[in-house]
Amino acid sequence: MNSLKKFTPVALAVVLVFAVSVFISQNTFASSIVDGANAARGSGQPAELFGNGGIITTITNVLLFIVGALSVIMLIFGGLRYVISGGNSTAVTAAKNTILYAIVGLVIAFLAYAAVNFIMTSLVPGSSAGFTNV
Repeated sequence: MNSLKKFTPVALAVVLVFAVSVFISQNTFASSIVDGANAARGSGQPAELFGNGGIITTITNVLLFIVGALSVIMLIFGGLRYVISGGNSTAVTAAKNTILYAIVGLVIAFLAYAAVNFIMTSLVPGSSAGFTNV
């Protein structure tokens, strides 16, 4: 019973503060969720998820660029390994595998770009063909 006496004024104060804040916020801050989202978005940031300059398009472009760049770097690395292998059969095989996997990575990156581009242009309304440059 003693703990209930301590709890009651605190609970009453919390309910009172909540009720007052609800009544004040309804009259003072009559803005929509869209206004809040626009205020939270930084200047120069895209408002759309899809389409040219959209967030999804930008993320896809950056990821495809990274995968493509890593594939080219691994292709160069595999070529260097092949050149300095010195005729060692295990080193030559490892270098050829590196080159093969780098080419497979490039093909997958190009196919991913084509698939995402197809989806963005044909299934998402309001988007145009091609992505913006990264």
